[in-house]
Amino acid sequence: MNDSERPAPVVRTEKDGNSRAKVFAAFAATVLLTSFVAATYGFGFYLFAQIVPDMRRDLGFGYTAVGTITAAAQFGFLLFAMIGTWVSTRIGGGQVVIGSVALCGVCLVLIPLSDSIVVIGVLLTILGGTAASVYVPLVEIVGRVIDYRHRGKVLGLVSSGTSYGVFVNSMLVPNFVRDDNWRGLWYSVGFGTLMVTAVAAFTFHRLGLFRQEEEVRAESEGTAGEGVPDNSARAGWRMVLVRWVVIVWTMKFLNGFACMPFQNYLSPYLREGLGFDIGFAAQVWGAIGIIGMFAGFAVGWLSDRIGVRAALVMCYTLFFLSAAILVVAPVGFLPMVSGVLFALAFYPIYGLVPAYVSKSASGAAATVIFGITNVTQGLGGIAGNYTAGFLKNVTGDFMWYYVVIAVTAVVLALLTLQLPREGSAESAIGKRPTVPETGKQGAPSVS
Repeated sequence: MNDSERPAPVVRTEKDGNSRAKVFAAFAATVLLTSFVAATYGFGFYLFAQIVPDMRRDLGFGYTAVGTITAAAQFGFLLFAMIGTWVSTRIGGGQVVIGSVALCGVCLVLIPLSDSIVVIGVLLTILGGTAASVYVPLVEIVGRVIDYRHRGKVLGLVSSGTSYGVFVNSMLVPNFVRDDNWRGLWYSVGFGTLMVTAVAAFTFHRLGLFRQEEEVRAESEGTAGEGVPDNSARAGWRMVLVRWVVIVWTMKFLNGFACMPFQNYLSPYLREGLGFDIGFAAQVWGAIGIIGMFAGFAVGWLSDRIGVRAALVMCYTLFFLSAAILVVAPVGFLPMVSGVLFALAFYPIYGLVPAYVSKSASGAAATVIFGITNVTQGLGGIAGNYTAGFLKNVTGDFMWYYVVIAVTAVVLALLTLQLPREGSAESAIGKRPTVPETGKQGAPSVS
C-alpha cells in the first residue's frame, strides 16, 4: 500500500478531551443530584409516612405525635433553607450539598436505633431540613457543570428525584414490613445514602465543585478584577430590588400555597368528599407517581427548546384544568384524568423555576435567589394547608379549596407572562461588562 493510500491518522485534540470531560461531568452531576433529591425527599420526607402504622405498633405513639412530627419537619425545611442559603454563599454549594446528604444518611441510620418517639421526631425534623439545604445550591452547581441549553432538562430530571425515592420505597417497604423489620428498612436506605455520599464526595472533588466558583473563574482568567461577573452573595441579597426576582419569589409562595394542599387533600377529597373507594384513590396516586418519574425530564427538555416561561405557562394551564375537573366534573374516570394532569404539571414546575434562575443568575447570587424561593414556598405550603383546613371546617367540603387552587393557577400563569425572557439583558443578574456594548438592543445589565 502506498503512503498516499493509507488512511490519515486520527488526531485527538485537547478540545476533544475537554468535550468528553464536560460530558462526563454533566452526566455525573445529573445522576448524583437526582439521587440526592431522591434520598432527602423520597426517604426523609415520605418513608416515615408509609410505615407509620408499623412503627406505632412497636413504639406505641399516637397520631398527635405524627402530626407534631410532620409540622416539625416543615419547620426544619424552612430553617435549613435559610441556613443553607447563608452557609452556601460562604463555604460553597458543593460542600453544603455533600454535608446535607451525609447528615441525611446519618439520621436515617440513627432512627432505628432509638425507641423514643421524641428522638425519632428530632431526627425526622433534621431530615426535613436536609431536603431544603440539599436543594438550595442546585442552581449554582448546575450553572457550573451543565451547558446553558441543557439546564432545563437536567433540573427537570432532578426535580423528579422525589418520585424515584418514593418508587424505591414502594419496592422496599412490602419486603421489610412483611417480616416486621421496619428498623432494617431505615438501615438499608441510610447506609445506601451514605455510600452514595462517599461516591459523590470523591466525584465533586475531582470536578472541582468544592472550590468557590469565583476562585475557579479568577484562576482561569488570571484576574479577579473588571469583567468578572459580580456573583457575590451581596449581589444576591440586593435582588429584592429586581422586579423579576420578586415575581419568582411570589410564584414560589403561590406554588406552595396551591400545589402542596392539592396533593395533601387529594385522597381525603376523593374518598370522603366524592365517595370513591381506597382502590381508586390508590390508582390515582400510582398514576401520579409513575408519570412524575418522567414528566420533569420531558417538560424540562421541552423548556430548553421553547423557553422556560412558555413551559411554565403550559404547566399552570394543566394545573388549572386538573383542579377544574375536581370542581366541575369529579365523576367516573375524570378524577384519574385530573391526577394525570396534576402529575404532568406538578413535578416539572419544581424544576422549571430553578432552571429559570440558573439561566438568569449564577454563583452565590443565584444561590441566594433560589434559597429564598424555598423559604417562600414553605411559607406558602403552611398558609395553603391552613386555608384548606379552614375552608373544610367552614363549608364542610374540600371542593372550595380546589376552586382556590384553580384561581391561583390562573394568577401564576399571568405572573409567568410578566417575567423577562431567561438569559436576556433584562433578566441577567450581577453582570459587570468591561466595555458597554453599543449597537445592540438592550442596555448592559448592572449589579
